[in-house]
Amino acid sequence: MELSTRAPQLFRHCPRAAILTHMTTTKSLSRSPELMNRDDTALLVVDVQAKLLPLIPGSGRMVWNIRRLIDGAKILGLPVAATEQYPQGLGPTAAELAAKLGTIPGKLAFSCGECGELFADWQQRGIWKVLVCGIETHVCVGQTVHDLLGEGFRVYVAADAVAARGSIDHEFGLRRMDSSGATLTTTEAALFEWCERAGSPEFKQISQLIREAAPAHDGPA
Repeated sequence: MELSTRAPQLFRHCPRAAILTHMTTTKSLSRSPELMNRDDTALLVVDVQAKLLPLIPGSGRMVWNIRRLIDGAKILGLPVAATEQYPQGLGPTAAELAAKLGTIPGKLAFSCGECGELFADWQQRGIWKVLVCGIETHVCVGQTVHDLLGEGFRVYVAADAVAARGSIDHEFGLRRMDSSGATLTTTEAALFEWCERAGSPEFKQISQLIREAAPAHDGPA
């Protein structure tokens, strides 16, 4: 009881500046290992091929989100890679995205694990977190995510930047990845997480991506 009655008196005699100084010099909490960072995370764009997009409900918004993730990764210096599933038959990556990507390896396996050189390079650079986006949720995205988890990567999935032809396949694809240990997130959450703080030089550019108006249509880009 003595402490509770004296505390208000102590603060009355303590200068406000001294209180603020104490608050600002207190050591910050360590950043959680659950969070992505610009120096330990890469972006993987899985099989966003133009020929498939007309079959995917909401593909216009999905491509928009993937494009914002690519732009954000480039602003913040994150590695970005993409793949194409059987490009001889399914064609190239959507032009809007391909223009922002480098060489895109093709594959026959559904999992991007077949493109092992991508991940070996990331491992050598200390990149052990991967944000995955693309199509389809329950096939190429899902199998890739499970293979990455099996390899020891920490895997994140942008739920608003993956899609599938069928809603039930999309829903249960996300559920299975979640239950297997992948972390579900969103495009906006990932961009803010990569940026980490408002005072960084890149924050204004990331904010512009966040404030972009969503596409008026929700069909193919």
